[in-house]
Amino acid sequence: MNCIFISVRSNSTRLPQKATLEICGIPTIEHLINNLKKTKIANEIVLCTTQDVSDDILCDIATRCQIKYHRGSAEDKLLRWETACEEHRVDFFVNVDGDDLFFDYKLADLVFQQHHESSADFIDGRGLYNDVYGISSKGIKAVCKHKSNKDTEFVKVYFDNIKSLIKIEKLINIPIKYHKKNIRMTLDYQEDLDFFTTIIEHFKKNDLEMSFEEILSFLDDNPSIIQINWHKEQNWKDNQDKMINKIKKEGV
Repeated sequence: MNCIFISVRSNSTRLPQKATLEICGIPTIEHLINNLKKTKIANEIVLCTTQDVSDDILCDIATRCQIKYHRGSAEDKLLRWETACEEHRVDFFVNVDGDDLFFDYKLADLVFQQHHESSADFIDGRGLYNDVYGISSKGIKAVCKHKSNKDTEFVKVYFDNIKSLIKIEKLINIPIKYHKKNIRMTLDYQEDLDFFTTIIEHFKKNDLEMSFEEILSFLDDNPSIIQINWHKEQNWKDNQDKMINKIKKEGV
């Protein structure tokens, strides 16, 4: 079975409870869920969260949105994915981070299509507007078996570490619209929330279809909106680099 896993927790620090903050009366995570439900290929969407009481609300949202959920390890994202695959009998999944509100379901479908043609165990789509990874059940079992660290928020380094054991591919034939320019589409800071709110309110107020293509077109016409949060991009990159270097130093 092919699934989309939405990885999300409630214990965010830079923007507390960011998954349940509301835009136009709807929790941010629900905006993402509604978009991903348009997938043409995934059999199921599974919200992957933790067993912490604070994440009860995320499971309630998943139920209301009529998608599945899985409660696994709070610290170890890879282990959470492995147990989600076991519970829901998943053969291959595409991961979508819960803070990527404008993640395009067509990008997930592109990963599914490549896996169908190549049977890769890990498809690497890092470096786009939103990072995307496609992972087979074989791949997630192998990486969990061989890793020594439980801090697995940054997953790519763990798959790179077992590249001799599984089939790894870069995502190919990526439409140019997904190639990242000077636009930040991740919810981590208050400025990011302001950015997403400005865009969603525009589309809701004017009763317009909020496709990824239309969002990019709107931003092209209104470049000042890009500046709401673009200055936070370097902060975000520095934080990621620091965490990745820490993982590499401790060992994967």
